[in-house]
Amino acid sequence: MTETTPEDALEYRVSRDAFGDAARLVAGALEEVAAERGRVRLAIPGGSAVAAARQAAEHLRERGFAFERLLLTWVDERCVPSSSPESNYGTARFAPAPGVELPLYLDGERPEQAVARVEQELARGFEGALDVVLLGMGGDGHIASLFVDRPPLPGFVGHVGDSPKPPPDRITLTRALLATARHTILVAVGAPKRAALERLVDGDHGLPAAGLPGLVICTDQVLGGTR
Repeated sequence: MTETTPEDALEYRVSRDAFGDAARLVAGALEEVAAERGRVRLAIPGGSAVAAARQAAEHLRERGFAFERLLLTWVDERCVPSSSPESNYGTARFAPAPGVELPLYLDGERPEQAVARVEQELARGFEGALDVVLLGMGGDGHIASLFVDRPPLPGFVGHVGDSPKPPPDRITLTRALLATARHTILVAVGAPKRAALERLVDGDHGLPAAGLPGLVICTDQVLGGTR
């Protein structure tokens, strides 16, 4: 089931296979942009939503996508070694390898070093923008390491030193950078996400995903206003 909400360009899609639905959308968006621009800039999450990224990569492999056209980064990262099971970079990778891969945190970096490095690479290699973003969402409504009812971070990337979920130190893309993408696919599965989804569909701008351009929500949760 697909519904368009009153919020501009917000689409709400209910499916028994929300991860698969999101994967198909991501793969299609990457192919579309790559056909237009030659190269396509993608940011992916860690956590459960990375299942959609892996499925998208499989769709692209099957269709002969040229992965050297892909510029890949992550929407956020914990300041932990890449060998840690909590590292998005270490656990959420595309195969075949993309043409450009930009981790948000490298082993041994101080957070301010990571921010400076990523800012520079985003401005230079990514031209300060993204084309496609895949997001997960926590039960509290956070995306990346952008937490609910907090003031926006400046620039393209920021350090969060007081994450309410451990570990406290995170590097995250900012909402301003996420908002440069033409295609934003958010996947949120399970009843614990329902209250946040209701707030998001209602246009609650305390949630960092609210108002992102081209937002498509893929979920298994049917809301009262989308029946």
